[in-house]
Amino acid sequence: MAVTARSAADAAEVAAAVEAAGGTATAHAVDVADVESIRRAFDEIVARHGRIDILVANAGLGDNHPALDVTEHDWDEMMAVNAKGLFFTAQAAGRVMVPQGSGRIVAISSQASLVGIRDHAVYCATKGAVNQVVRVLALEWGASGVTVNAVAPTFIRTPGTAERLDRPEYLQGVVDRIPMGKVGSIADVAGAVVYLASDAAAMVNGVILPVDGGWTAQ
Repeated sequence: MAVTARSAADAAEVAAAVEAAGGTATAHAVDVADVESIRRAFDEIVARHGRIDILVANAGLGDNHPALDVTEHDWDEMMAVNAKGLFFTAQAAGRVMVPQGSGRIVAISSQASLVGIRDHAVYCATKGAVNQVVRVLALEWGASGVTVNAVAPTFIRTPGTAERLDRPEYLQGVVDRIPMGKVGSIADVAGAVVYLASDAAAMVNGVILPVDGGWTAQ
């Protein structure tokens, strides 16, 4: 396994956790907003592992801004990571997977790619872009044995969302929109990723899989 993160220290920390659990992992620093950084990291990964079988593209930024308050910096920063970063990361993997004749690419999208969410104009736009990239790459690479899909989670409790979800009024507003009556967990998203990366999903290609407790069903 190859673990990537924006800092070498963060990547090494996760790689160490993988090895402590009995796996093997190498650590690689990559800034997905920098195409040259992506290329260097993938060159290192191929040099160490010889091939790439699965890519989980989960780097992303999220923020709340009323549309009237969005700045050019807000737009550019989120687009650089969520849309540009996803495309060029997938491209780097595809340049290895297509010649080898097999591969699984799983992008992390969002329910915000499927419906509008107040104060998330830029985030919704970037995740909508993710979905369209996934669909096009699925069309172009499917015949080469490479599947490209995305997972679209609802609000997931993470260190990054705790500040909002720990506010009772905010949490209630979210839960009221989820028919299952609760926010998701990291394990909920991981299960969908494992499925799409597995042989069980060998014929699944170009799909955006909501993990949203029913949010987008209404």
